[in-house]
Amino acid sequence: MNLHEESRPLVVVGAGPAGLCAAMEAAGAGLPPLVLDEGSQGGGQLVKQIHRFFGSREHGAGKRGFEIAVELVSGCLEGGAEIRLGHRVLGFFRDGRLLVDGGEGVFLLRPGATILATGAVERSFPFPGWTLPGVMGAGAAQTLVNLHGVLPGKRALMVGAGNVGLIVAYQLLQAGMEVAGVIEVSRRVGGYLVHAERLRREGVPLFLRHRVVAAEGGKEVESVLVEDMETGALKRFLVDTLCLAVGMAPQAELAAMRGCRLVHVPELGGFLPWHDREMRTDHPGVYVAGDLAGVEEASVAMDEGRLAGLAAARDAGVLDPGKAAARMREIGARLELLRGGPFGEPRRRAKERLCSLPGSARGREDGDRVRRKGRLKKR
Repeated sequence: MNLHEESRPLVVVGAGPAGLCAAMEAAGAGLPPLVLDEGSQGGGQLVKQIHRFFGSREHGAGKRGFEIAVELVSGCLEGGAEIRLGHRVLGFFRDGRLLVDGGEGVFLLRPGATILATGAVERSFPFPGWTLPGVMGAGAAQTLVNLHGVLPGKRALMVGAGNVGLIVAYQLLQAGMEVAGVIEVSRRVGGYLVHAERLRREGVPLFLRHRVVAAEGGKEVESVLVEDMETGALKRFLVDTLCLAVGMAPQAELAAMRGCRLVHVPELGGFLPWHDREMRTDHPGVYVAGDLAGVEEASVAMDEGRLAGLAAARDAGVLDPGKAAARMREIGARLELLRGGPFGEPRRRAKERLCSLPGSARGREDGDRVRRKGRLKKR
């Protein structure tokens, strides 16, 4: 079977904040990209975020997520990028070609360079009753409410007091649902306190050191049994919706197909492609950005996307190395600020650890030699 094949100087997989920012930087530098996304709108997770963003002007501070998405898409198109929505990348072969399902047929793309910005997926965990209708990821509940105008139920319990759990719980309240509480296994709230205080003011209790024992019901969720991990006491919440906000994992399948080296970094979501500070993987011409390169805030995803776009343009020979370096320093300084403070510091250290690892097979051999040499010296 002969498939239609196209060649492009740069293909960006994923039209979320990282992919769009990568495309804008590359296009601005003279490397026009083709952006592919399986969704029907550009902007990724931004399109369903109705809260205002923190940060700086470069990160859309004071604007709502869906407003930032519109601006990024417009910026890409005005810069000369082509965006194809409803296009799913099925495969990334060892010879660098991409297999794409464009809705009306499957075709091959041969990119000069590829930026993977495939995002992350919601984590879950098994417990009795976890397959009952009414148990869902917090992101799924947010999509129902903010994109489709559909309430997932009447009364919800949220699991996870990180930013996603706190923000989605508040948005469920805004949409008209009752929120019975937020439970969290940790001793402290993982998200920003401003989000936690907003829920408390609305009368939503936060239960720290509590865990889900079971979701109960015949054909759907009717109640959730929760254990106080300090005392062992059990509580039963009469709810019809149980939302799980227990973390995200980088969506690394395409990178793995290509043969990129994967590294496990728990602070950044688990297995993700090794990359250097300029978002280059161990395969020349393959770059990563956004949650695929470590689950962090959308502001970080935007700036890492910009780094990937600059690196691709410079490596393609269309951007002066000096100009690229100056722009990268500017972005790097912003990333340092974003990763400051008690929330960002663990991720900053994890990123430093990741980038300091040898990337290529030759590099790994060199790294092994360095470690062996170090042990010999100690002896």
